[in-house]
Amino acid sequence: MRKLMLGNEAVARGAYEAGVRVVSAYPGTPSTEVSECIAGYDEVYAEWAPNEKVALEVAVGASIAGARCMACMKHVGVNVAADPMFTAAYTGVNGGLVILAADDPGMHSSQNEQDTRFYARSAHLPLLEPADSQEAKDFTKMAFELSEKYDTPVIVRTTTRLAHSQSFVETADREDVPLRDYVKDVTKYTMMPSSAIGRHIVVEAREKRLAADVDGFDIVREEMRDDSLGVVCSGVVYQYVREALPEASVLKLGIVYPVALGKVREFAGKVKRLVVVEELEPFIEDTLKAEGIACEGKNIFSLQGEFSTAIIKEKLLGVKVETEKKDLPVRPPVMCAGCPHRGVFYILNKLKLTVSADIGCYTLGAQPPLAAVDTVVCMGASVGIAHGFEKARGREQSQKTVAVIGDSTFIHSGITGLINAVYNKSNITLIILDNSTTGMTGHQQHPATGLTLKQEPAKILDIVALCKTVGCDSVRVTDSYDLADLEKIIREETARDGVSVIVAKRPCALLDRNYPPACTVEDCRRCGMCFRLGCPAIEKQADGSAKINPALCVGCGLCAKVCRFGAIKEGRK
Repeated sequence: MRKLMLGNEAVARGAYEAGVRVVSAYPGTPSTEVSECIAGYDEVYAEWAPNEKVALEVAVGASIAGARCMACMKHVGVNVAADPMFTAAYTGVNGGLVILAADDPGMHSSQNEQDTRFYARSAHLPLLEPADSQEAKDFTKMAFELSEKYDTPVIVRTTTRLAHSQSFVETADREDVPLRDYVKDVTKYTMMPSSAIGRHIVVEAREKRLAADVDGFDIVREEMRDDSLGVVCSGVVYQYVREALPEASVLKLGIVYPVALGKVREFAGKVKRLVVVEELEPFIEDTLKAEGIACEGKNIFSLQGEFSTAIIKEKLLGVKVETEKKDLPVRPPVMCAGCPHRGVFYILNKLKLTVSADIGCYTLGAQPPLAAVDTVVCMGASVGIAHGFEKARGREQSQKTVAVIGDSTFIHSGITGLINAVYNKSNITLIILDNSTTGMTGHQQHPATGLTLKQEPAKILDIVALCKTVGCDSVRVTDSYDLADLEKIIREETARDGVSVIVAKRPCALLDRNYPPACTVEDCRRCGMCFRLGCPAIEKQADGSAKINPALCVGCGLCAKVCRFGAIKEGRK
């Protein structure tokens, strides 16, 4: 059957057709839809794990047990999963083990542009990079075969453009892959030093075998045309190259690590000029130069951002592609109308507190007019940063410092930071923004929502009880929409000694679309207080007055609470 598929959907289809049995993941754009699509196949066990480390550990366990399995994550999630990944390279596999890593050139939804290809080299793992949805499906299937053939986890690397683009895919039936027998082997699966020393030798031998075989892989494809220019590329960049340089000869690397050096040398000998076109770091270019293969690359192209057909034409042909410019207003990302996080950041800004925030929708609390966030580093870091701030500057300064984290992110990697703060006698306040979902990536379930990835009922993690159990000196719950109570509690908790937690609860406004009537404005005094909320439903008129857009307003009532003149009427029934 021929079907139009997202790259992520195609990866899921490839795993399904390959006979995958177990898939574990943590949602992260641009990888999230892989697991959501996998969950639609009844033959596959699929789950949301609390974080990427756990997801990969689950996959490793399933592999050792003899099942084909996959762990899915975005590029920064690979950092979290790196601990088991490096050691799984030593243990090897029983059933095929694939790691889907989705990179984000251009940082559409990420805090950095790290390049997963370097993890492949460092961990000695093969890495495949598809260029369209058909290859996303085919390469995923191939990754399981390579994993079992070479006794190694295999990384499939995608990027945002591929993950969220559509192209046609020829589907096939699911393979009937039996569960492999599990045989106890302490020297292979128990990585204490005596075993690991021997397995490291196995890893090096495996890598040499792969390097010798890779020139024969059919996913390394030479396309000879005009010999004046030869381009080495991989992934979605191949599509840009073919469109921008239709006459150029191309060597397309479907496997990026190890690089097919024999094929590259042969190709280099056929062209007058060799250019490596790759997004982000000069991974392929440096590999070729280290082997004495003369080529160009980052002397022409940037180390930052996504490429495009226009960029390649400009850099290699000197052709400036003019794009139509429209005089449109700038539309920066903002929290949704009715977002329960808005009131928290409004109060934090009002109290002029120093705020260490985290990764999630609430990162937007850094944007004007709320402008309440001072730091954002990585998942779960807000707690540790606040603790470090207090230890560096003392109690007087820490009374003006709070950490902010979402419910899903708290479960992902905030709990250990909180335990550390309690254990090391910190004086910090943590605000957990509990909106009952993993909001930023599209409303996925997590251990505190009561449902699994497959929407089956599950036990609910009690965040309040957990915080009390780890020894927090105070744990209080409030409604994110109740600004008066919220301000009172924040003032009280930042003034107390010890570690305190405020759980600001209110479900994401997008979870329930049965909104009350929209708020209305009557006799606006043009004071501008409501604009400080940064709500997209509040529109500023030419005369400076406020107007509520009923198409956007969800009737949360925050604007009515901040209006000093009672000009805004709440839309509640």
